[in-house]
Amino acid sequence: MLPGCILAGERSVPIPFARCLAYKQRAPERFVLGYCPDPHRPDAVLALRSAVDMYGVKVCGEVKFRLMYDDPDCVDLFRAAGDMHLPVTLHFDSAVATKTGVDMPRRSWWFGGYIENLDNLLSLCPDTAFLGHAPGFWTHISGEPDAAHRAYDRGPIVPGGKIEKLLEKHKNLYCDISAGSGCIALSRDLAYTYKLICRFPDRFLYARDYFDTRHRELIERLSLPADVRELVYHGNAERLIGEA
Repeated sequence: MLPGCILAGERSVPIPFARCLAYKQRAPERFVLGYCPDPHRPDAVLALRSAVDMYGVKVCGEVKFRLMYDDPDCVDLFRAAGDMHLPVTLHFDSAVATKTGVDMPRRSWWFGGYIENLDNLLSLCPDTAFLGHAPGFWTHISGEPDAAHRAYDRGPIVPGGKIEKLLEKHKNLYCDISAGSGCIALSRDLAYTYKLICRFPDRFLYARDYFDTRHRELIERLSLPADVRELVYHGNAERLIGEA
């Protein structure tokens, strides 16, 4: 077992785990803890297990490391997450897309790999639930040949998007609708989004990553069936973290 300070005092991330732990301790009924060590750490699996055992962590992530997520070290960690019944939230940026917003030290600072790396990872870790998130994931809702170059695209949906194909192929892929990337992608064609969510009602999770109400407004505009809407809002997330 690792000493708690090794987990709680990490300083190589924007918000140290200690801050998250403090929020949970102040309002335990309102927070679900997530944590992910650097997969290249030799003790990464032990660190994740310690976070679960000592602090009740229920989510692995959000994962934001500049490496391919089907790297062998990642696979070891994510398989362990599956063994611990932790869903894994993956942040993807496209290394070839024109980005907007906050400048990073390098273009597409958070990477994760390409959609093909996600496809491979889903096959390598079939017992782990993965939540796709961020521009490098959501751009593939549409089927343009150059979709990887089109971060935050607002154009009409072209049939044949890779997200739909991956949802068909892999039962362990889920979609995190948060941030501008998720909201913009799902707003491009409301009729398509309605059909996609209703086809995979157990695979979409409401999340925000913003402080406003745009994601709730999007869900309400879709006029989903009541049972599907409840799954998206809370049912799917509760099931993934074992609280359903």
